[in-house]
Amino acid sequence: MSEEKKGDDEDKKKPKEPVDDLIVSHHSLRTTAGEIAYTARTGRIVLREEEVKDDEFQGWKARAELSVTAYTLDDADVTERPISFVFNGGPGSASVWLHLGLLGPRRVDVGDVDTPTPPPYKLVDNPETLLAVSDLVFIDPMSTGHSRAVEGGKAKDYHGFGKDVEQVTELIRLWCTREDRWMSPKYVIGESYGTTRAVAVAERLTRVHAMALNGLVLVSSVIDFGSQDFAYLRADEACLNFLPTYAAIAHFHGLHEGRTLDEVRAEAEEFAAGPYRLALARGHRLPADERATIVTTLARLAGVSEEYVDRTELRIEHWRWCTEVLRDRGLAVGRIDGRYTGPLFSRIAEHMDADPSIDAIDAPFTAAMHHYLRGELGSKQDLPYEVFANTIKNWSYEEFQGKPINVADKLERLMRVNPHLRVRIEYGYYDLATPYHAAEDMVAHLRLPDEAFGRIEHAYFPTGHMPYLHEESRVAEAEGIARFVTAH
Repeated sequence: MSEEKKGDDEDKKKPKEPVDDLIVSHHSLRTTAGEIAYTARTGRIVLREEEVKDDEFQGWKARAELSVTAYTLDDADVTERPISFVFNGGPGSASVWLHLGLLGPRRVDVGDVDTPTPPPYKLVDNPETLLAVSDLVFIDPMSTGHSRAVEGGKAKDYHGFGKDVEQVTELIRLWCTREDRWMSPKYVIGESYGTTRAVAVAERLTRVHAMALNGLVLVSSVIDFGSQDFAYLRADEACLNFLPTYAAIAHFHGLHEGRTLDEVRAEAEEFAAGPYRLALARGHRLPADERATIVTTLARLAGVSEEYVDRTELRIEHWRWCTEVLRDRGLAVGRIDGRYTGPLFSRIAEHMDADPSIDAIDAPFTAAMHHYLRGELGSKQDLPYEVFANTIKNWSYEEFQGKPINVADKLERLMRVNPHLRVRIEYGYYDLATPYHAAEDMVAHLRLPDEAFGRIEHAYFPTGHMPYLHEESRVAEAEGIARFVTAH
């Protein structure tokens, strides 16, 4: 074989060098702020890493192709126009939820808990879109959406806290550089585990690239996992922090007749802060008569029987509670949104077999995203759009070995180093994925000067993990985020 032929064969075996493949389209929309014309770009951006071998620079090697959908207002001044980078959580969830549920120019009509929209579902204009006041970049982390490792690469290398933060940070840096957005007001918006990612990404942007943000929006936040982890040694903290949410959901389902939601929540919060906390701390030292009083109050607030509370040793775990609280009706309540219910697969089951709130929203959002990308934005991508990445089996938290995942220290550092950084935290009263009382507890323990607490705003909604699944809350949430982003 000739050297030339051998070289040609070797070239054919090499993976093709990936390139960005963004599809551009142009649109207009009537928003609450008036008519806007905007450009949409959807596709994948190639991320590269500097490679050094034996102290010798090997170049910038392609490692990942991350899918994004971005919207920019035509003819805007980039030094005045904000830009918001958005993602969801999981870990392993695509950005479809915030994209088509709340912030994008189009949204899926899912109805509401009592009036769900039947298939085949539909997309509608979103007059409350954040695009009216901010450019938007929706990011799908590795293995979610259409994001994949490059040919020959390993996606699992990015299935963990550190590399996930690194890749999202690099995408934001790259976008701001290519699009000349370093001088724009910049925001990062995350939901659920996306709030953990948002804080860590913002800290890395500051520490590694000296990129200062104007604000963080944390939707249904989980910054300190130890405050809501039933499996860890601090499980008592989780019991205390989940109780107000149990009580709120029990109220929604009619188990606190004659009382308002605020009254029930206030009692549950006070009980958790005082008698319940002391009872758990005392363990078997708790006298029998005092224990009986705790059992009675805890059962009433949580909406379950005293016998059940007694058998739990005063410690009610949330997934089991979802199965127990409406067992007499043959129903389980949703973990993501406790307003939703679904039939139990067994009336004697210890655990429900699925979350009825996810069952209610998964198909509408998935169908809408597949149609939207191809039918309206012109994508030619025929890879499956992974709403929940099936390839992510074990997320690595090696940076937190032997301790709970906690990025509160990163948030503290951000607010100290940047005296202009503002934070908006959103809470859902019926959210059992990231209970509101646990998030409040995290804020209360931040080591910050009084001035910094004045830069944190709080928004509460009578909904679950995703406030935008309730129409009135969706409008209020959109207006609140718009005000936050334009207050720089």
